[in-house]
Amino acid sequence: MEHVRVGFAFCGSFCTWGAAMAALEQVAGRYGDVTPIVSETGAATDTRFGNAHDFMREMQRICDKRPIDSIRAAEPIGPRKLLDVLVICPCTGNTLAKLAAGITDSSVTMAAKAHLRNGRPLVVAVSTNDGLASSAKNIGTLLDKKNVYLVPFRQDDPAKKPTSLVADFPRVPDAIDAALRGEQLQPVLLGPKGET
Repeated sequence: MEHVRVGFAFCGSFCTWGAAMAALEQVAGRYGDVTPIVSETGAATDTRFGNAHDFMREMQRICDKRPIDSIRAAEPIGPRKLLDVLVICPCTGNTLAKLAAGITDSSVTMAAKAHLRNGRPLVVAVSTNDGLASSAKNIGTLLDKKNVYLVPFRQDDPAKKPTSLVADFPRVPDAIDAALRGEQLQPVLLGPKGET
């Protein structure tokens, strides 16, 4: 496979960071040249799901690069054309809204803006409790946006959280491959967990 430079950005949705780290391992194993990016909130917030410093250290171990964790550090991604593809995994409802509205106020949204200016693919792995509520319109906007692709997603708990959506993180590498070909990985909407 040709050399591909991947950016891998983490937003909140801390309950999915374990699965996102596994996806990062897969992506690093497939492509080798991966730059980790983390939102300022993610870089500074300890939660019941883990310590921020430990996550940052693990990102650096996997990618052999220090994570980008500021708007200032993310801005050169565009003018220097540092990435061939950028993944946001997990992508929260908050970040979905910002991407849909063109708001740039974090390291992750700056990375996306800077990267998209070069006409290169952005791959979004949704993880939000309001995916079938207030975030639904933003998902629709991004599905219709040039150079933006979604990792296939499903309802993660229809009975207890009927509006919650989460991407199938093991499909991130395949979604990247498809996006690099200019294609949306199908099907976008997945059935209940255990089905495709």
